[in-house]
Amino acid sequence: MRPATLEPIRRTRVYEQVAARIQHLILEGHLRPGDRLPTERELAERFGVSRSSVRDAIRVLELMGLVEPRQGEGTVVRDLSPEAVVNPLASLLLRSRALLSDLLDVRKMIEPHLAARAAVHATDDDLARLQEILDRQRAKAERGELAVEEDSEFHYTIATAARNQVILRVLDVLMDLLRTSRERSLQVPGRLERSLEGHRRIVAAIRRRDPAAAEAAMRRHLEEIEQVLGQALSGGPDPAARRAGESRRRGEG
Repeated sequence: MRPATLEPIRRTRVYEQVAARIQHLILEGHLRPGDRLPTERELAERFGVSRSSVRDAIRVLELMGLVEPRQGEGTVVRDLSPEAVVNPLASLLLRSRALLSDLLDVRKMIEPHLAARAAVHATDDDLARLQEILDRQRAKAERGELAVEEDSEFHYTIATAARNQVILRVLDVLMDLLRTSRERSLQVPGRLERSLEGHRRIVAAIRRRDPAAAEAAMRRHLEEIEQVLGQALSGGPDPAARRAGESRRRGEG
């Protein structure tokens, strides 16, 4: 065997081992849709790991679409979609922060330029469509709903307005891969409002036919998504929310 074929052995994190063990139980049918997972404490005792490792493992399983938290029930096994079982790339994406970060970088390379093109090429119908999506997103946000479909549709409509069929197909793939992470990030407190405000800024710039402003608004929006998604994956507080909390504690709020 030539030395070039030898690769370093990757160290598996504890939470990944726990997630893989629970995933195996689900895929083998030992845990069925609707079954409630044991509590964090029980899982930690059974696996001989810390509760933080169990918490991270459950977060990974949520991102993979295998389990979901339910009010008053705990964490419950979901009905398995074909994609969650047969799409290894999606599973890899949702387990790998590095790959997810790479995909977000690709979006930042592509979508600001698409927004700038949309400011030049968008038709009246495109603008009306974007406004209609914003209206639906705002209505859902007011009801506390996630508006995942509207979020995807918004970005897809801007790509359509940019009038580039090749990039449209690339964005299709990115949107599909990022769908579950979008669902997760939209559950972070304040994320719905920030997403809606970001979309409003983008549409306003496109309506003014200002490519530079549209590009800047999209880049700012994607950077906010990246920040919030990183917080969702790490379980840490959103910096803005943390600052607000510190201000309240100091009596500034």
